[in-house]
Amino acid sequence: MAPPSDLPEVSTRPSRPPSNQEGPDEESHSDRQAHVIGMMVGTALMFIGFLDVFLSISGGFEINVVPLLIYFGGIAVWANAVVENPTIRYSLMAGAVLISLAFFHYGEVLFWHKQVVFWSTVAVVMYFMFKDTKPMT
Repeated sequence: MAPPSDLPEVSTRPSRPPSNQEGPDEESHSDRQAHVIGMMVGTALMFIGFLDVFLSISGGFEINVVPLLIYFGGIAVWANAVVENPTIRYSLMAGAVLISLAFFHYGEVLFWHKQVVFWSTVAVVMYFMFKDTKPMT
């Protein structure tokens, strides 16, 4: 009988495959972190911009274009991090940038602009709130 050893058993099998042998569905850890950071930053920017729009509607005061630039910039960052389909992702990003440039060029925000941003945001949030998630397999 062999004497008991205080050393742990050493496995000869590698703990994880090298990066060139990862499957196409597996993301590297740093890519996953970049997506999460993009999602958080985009959501925060959208919230900050939306909050200014919401408060200006409820308070009745005017805002300049900066909150809408922040809002649509947040949409672009969020879409880049979250949307998987490249056509939809780049369409959302291009649309957000074009709308931001249009507001920047126009130079002012009218009441109906704020209403459109408010109600479209409410509609999108309601859609994702009641959307059925795909089952985990």
